[in-house]
Amino acid sequence: MKKVKGITPNDVVGLTAPSGPASQEKLKKAIAALEEAGFRVEVGETCHIEHRGYLAGPPQNRAAELSSMFSNKEIKAIFCLRGGYGSPQILPLLDQEQIRNNPKLFVGYSDITALHLFLQQCCEIPTIHGPMAASDLIDADSFTKEGLSRLIKGNISLGRLCNPPGERMEGMIPGRASGILTGGNLTLISALMGTPYEIDTKGKILFLEEINEEPYKLDRMMTQLALGGKFSEAEGVVLGSWTGCHFDSNFNIKDLFKEILEPFGKPVLFNLRAGHCRPMVSLPLGAFVEINAGKGELVIKEGIIQ
Repeated sequence: MKKVKGITPNDVVGLTAPSGPASQEKLKKAIAALEEAGFRVEVGETCHIEHRGYLAGPPQNRAAELSSMFSNKEIKAIFCLRGGYGSPQILPLLDQEQIRNNPKLFVGYSDITALHLFLQQCCEIPTIHGPMAASDLIDADSFTKEGLSRLIKGNISLGRLCNPPGERMEGMIPGRASGILTGGNLTLISALMGTPYEIDTKGKILFLEEINEEPYKLDRMMTQLALGGKFSEAEGVVLGSWTGCHFDSNFNIKDLFKEILEPFGKPVLFNLRAGHCRPMVSLPLGAFVEINAGKGELVIKEGIIQ
């Protein structure tokens, strides 16, 4: 896995919409949020798509824009405008060689999970699972903004990743494990099973999160990963936020996860506040990390910034 350069104030960052569109009002606020953080913003044409369904333009256009932003030497990092749906469509259209030869910071989450996996597995580029411009940064809290800032500027010290105050990360299944951090949104990871972009969990720490899914759907997707060998091949699992995933008093979400994961005997952490939640922890996917479920800790041992 390559390392990427951090960014500093006055650097140019690219803003692109590889999945769904955002309103022009939110686009203006997103640009302002990035400028307020000290960056100059190169806005992609996909960001100007509005009221054309659930996609920010044809897949060919979205893929070409993302490939072009990686090859553009002026652009030092790429931020996704928002998630939604559509990133898996562009995977076979991306220029792998062009991207691989121009590694740089890439930030997003949710539907962007497909691109995280592509960049890590096909291009050997680490990425940041973190807030997106239009859906998060326009009204982000200080914890979320400061956590992302430390990661992208490269001045984060190696060590324990901390939840927001008052939120405890807990060990669900005891043990310690280390490996490269990978993963993201459960629906996207499940959707890519059986494709050339299927997640590789061998020797890795697998992070998962989701939003607004029924218990039986979570069960189905987790069981799919289990049957596909993803938990047996992983060194350990980190469970993030599960906002809007409702359970009744007789069977909570921890019961489901423990039932599925316990047979594998791998350490599992629960309630890392990363994913569809606020405040949000930004994660360096591709970093070498260690989990200590007994202490409820996730520790960065080797980061992704040069």
